[in-house]
Amino acid sequence: MNPTNTMHVDATALRPTTTVADAREKARSFLEALPEPAAAPDTADTVILVVSELVTNALRHGGGTYTLRLTAHPDLIEVAVDDPSPHVPHTRTPDLTGASGGFGWRMVTHLARTTAVIHRPAGGKTVSAFLAR
Repeated sequence: MNPTNTMHVDATALRPTTTVADAREKARSFLEALPEPAAAPDTADTVILVVSELVTNALRHGGGTYTLRLTAHPDLIEVAVDDPSPHVPHTRTPDLTGASGGFGWRMVTHLARTTAVIHRPAGGKTVSAFLAR
């Protein structure tokens, strides 16, 4: 794999809206820099949405810090987010009032071809979503 297909981003949640916005911007830059085959516009929108949801979940439920890794495989884009929490994401009943969420993980699992949660030996976890390129 060409090393330009991988981007690493480290961020600390000082202001969550800024760090989620930064993660989305890093994802856009990553997608724009991909060699052929480039991501289709719909794919790019989906990748950015999944980045936003996984980073938001890491900030809200995962300890307030995250590492984002984006990897382009021949037919997939991998979005991986590390956080210090051992608790795995789970589907819960969405709060239709908007007070407590419940939509993000359900959306990620619907949009991704597959997802994975791996506990890291040093603590915490990596949540990955694999999306069609």
